[in-house]
This record gives sequence, C-alpha cells and structure tokens, in this order.
Amino acid sequence: MDGDYTSKSPRPHKPKPFAPADFEVFAGGVDPSRVSEAAHMAAHALVHHGRDADDPEITRRLVELADRQGLEAIAEMWAESPARSLPGALWRLYALRAATQQNPERIAAFFASGKEIAQVSNVVAGAAEPPGAAEMTSMADTILSGAFDGEFDVALERFAAFCRVVALGQANHADGADSGNGSHASKLTRSSSQLVRTAEDLEHAAASWRRGELD
Repeated sequence: MDGDYTSKSPRPHKPKPFAPADFEVFAGGVDPSRVSEAAHMAAHALVHHGRDADDPEITRRLVELADRQGLEAIAEMWAESPARSLPGALWRLYALRAATQQNPERIAAFFASGKEIAQVSNVVAGAAEPPGAAEMTSMADTILSGAFDGEFDVALERFAAFCRVVALGQANHADGADSGNGSHASKLTRSSSQLVRTAEDLEHAAASWRRGELD
C-alpha cells in the first residue's frame, strides 16, 4: 500500500452489461462525454440499488456479481471522473479496497501505528470512527456491489478517517526508517500525503452528499 491509491488498474476483459444500462457501448473510451455519462450512471445505480437488501446472502451474491461481471471495467471509467464527484468517490473506495486486499498485513501495521498516534493527537479529532482494514473492505464490498443501505455520507467519512489513520502510520514508519533507506521513507511520505488528499476528497464528497449535491 505504499503507492498511489488512484492509479488505474490494468484494463480487464470486455465489460458485460451492468444494470440499469448497457455499458458495453462505452468500452474503449472513444467518446469522453459518453464515458463520463456511463461512469455517473453506474455510480448512481450502485449507490441506490439494493438499499432494501438486508439479507447477508443477497449481499454476498451482489458482491460476487459485481466482481464477476465488470466492476473493474466500471471502476476504470470512474478513475477519469473528478475527485469530488460520486463516481470519483467510488473510485477512491475501489482503490482503497484493492490496495487493502493486496497488502493486508502492511495495511494492518500502518493502521495500528497510526491509530496509536491519532489517539493522542488532534489530527482526526471529531472525525468518524475509522474502520479497521477488514471492516473497511467489507463496507466497500457492500457499497460497490449496490447492497449498501446505511448512511452514505457517514460511510464516506469513515473511509476518510481510515485514510488519515493509515497516513499517520505511514508517516510514522517513514520517520522511523533507517537512515540508509531514504528512498523507502520518501515513498512512504508521498503515499501518506496522497492518502491525506484522498481523505479530504472523501470528506468533501460526504458534505456534498448531505446537501444533495454529490453527482
């Protein structure tokens, strides 16, 4: 999880349709305006779809369906969206989820280190309680599958708090790095700064959602 959370995933297989619209016509990104339209349509479909599905089995099926039928392709469209938009926010959740799944042990170490610092500082004072790595991944799964039925703005704020805590942990690890390992420390510092920007974007998105202005 040392790298940029907003980097794009490799282009996967040709995407299959994802309700309520057929997104195959947008594959390849020939027309940027149509790609943007598709990104927004997919984001709205996921956030508003399945909000009454409180059955864990339904949630599991929706997660599998999204992963199998083109979530990566949809997320690739989200990556082109403005940071402080609904598809832009979902892209950041997708990237955080992917990074956590790829490096769970490092994430856990950064989170533990950062939470210790956060408890004795004002860096995340007043912020939502940050979820742990496992809870963050599970929450991202339900949102990205369209099965989330909670308060979306609160979820965004909790993701932002997670970013801030992990960023603190990365900065702490960078400060403790050996003097002969400057490149690693610099990489951690850059990643920490990127995570703070991601947190700011998610906090802005949460505020916009509450005002009914996140689109």
